[in-house]
Amino acid sequence: MRIALVTTYPPGMGSLNEYAFHFVKHLRQKPEVEAITLLVDELPPDEQYSKRTEAGADISFDVCWRFEALNNTRRIVEAVQRIKPDVVLFNIQFASFGSRRIPAALGLTAPMRIKRATDIPTFVLLHNIMETVDLQSAGFAQNVLIRWITEFFGAIFTRQLLKADLVALTIPKYVEILQRKYKADNVLLAPHGAFDDAPPLHHTPAEHPFQVMTFGKFGTYKKVEPLIRAIEHLQQNGYPDLELVVAGSDSPNAPGYLANVQTQYAHVPHIRFTGYVPEAAIPDLFTQATVVVFPYESTTGSSGVLHQAGSYGRACVLPHIGDFKELVEEEGYKGEYFEANNHLSLAAAIEHLLSDPAHRHLLEQQNYLAANGLPMREVVDWYLLHIEQLLGSAYENRNPAKK
Repeated sequence: MRIALVTTYPPGMGSLNEYAFHFVKHLRQKPEVEAITLLVDELPPDEQYSKRTEAGADISFDVCWRFEALNNTRRIVEAVQRIKPDVVLFNIQFASFGSRRIPAALGLTAPMRIKRATDIPTFVLLHNIMETVDLQSAGFAQNVLIRWITEFFGAIFTRQLLKADLVALTIPKYVEILQRKYKADNVLLAPHGAFDDAPPLHHTPAEHPFQVMTFGKFGTYKKVEPLIRAIEHLQQNGYPDLELVVAGSDSPNAPGYLANVQTQYAHVPHIRFTGYVPEAAIPDLFTQATVVVFPYESTTGSSGVLHQAGSYGRACVLPHIGDFKELVEEEGYKGEYFEANNHLSLAAAIEHLLSDPAHRHLLEQQNYLAANGLPMREVVDWYLLHIEQLLGSAYENRNPAKK
């Protein structure tokens, strides 16, 4: 089969690029896949997409959309009509196409528009839903009226997104919400999967030096100031050599955020800001960390970073907000919890893991087992099974006499 995948992809820095990287890596190894065309977003002028050299299905890139553009849907539809794949797969979340409401919402109409313009089946992997996003913390609604308008139109665009042939979500609660609120009968629970075949589990050393790491796109609902204050508190109270690694870049909604933080906290020792982390550097990033911290004020869905931390067997410090704890533990993970935006609570949670290696190692093993219970190569088989069913139904609809 020939598959078109609408997604971000490295070296692009958009949300879900790491998930796409590992998904495609395994998808192209499947014998039933002949070719994959990645419908990707525009890169800065000095960067370009490069084909991978491993054996497997042919991969090509069609740069047909741009973050924040208003015409992304039209360009994606035109690309699909030009390529003529057997199926179009989307790897998206609600802010994949823009940080502003209008471009973000318009991009979500692409699956529906493809169905109207072609007879090619569409399959959406949706990593979050509007109903569980804290819009204010995520940077989409700063007052009650704007939040209400965003939620109202969010429901409209969710209905349009649900016009895809199938919509897969990785959280059981999300499936239940869409089935109950929108009476959707085309939503499925999909396994998230481990990003890669995991290395053997190696527990972190029981003694110093310790390294705390956080990874993501920061500035909206992911804020590092409480984490830095927590590290400073621990450095002054028994852990003078404690190191903090802030890995990743600014959120598209908060340009310049990390540069400002670096200036504000230049007096705090042993803090390293890595900037964007290329895929090849991710194993070292996690294996060198003693603890991985999630300094979130709210959440927008299942955390890819949590799955990565689990893949490398790392204990996590997680915020106790909303239903995040429930979602985390539903996926089989465990963590040490703290009160969001409370640096002393965060410091206490980190210190508990640093001072109790037996407890830390227990969490490392639990998360390792949770992340590696279902490798990505098997998740890809799940998608291919449903794609084959879609293609079979599409063939029967085009050839009713052959049913």
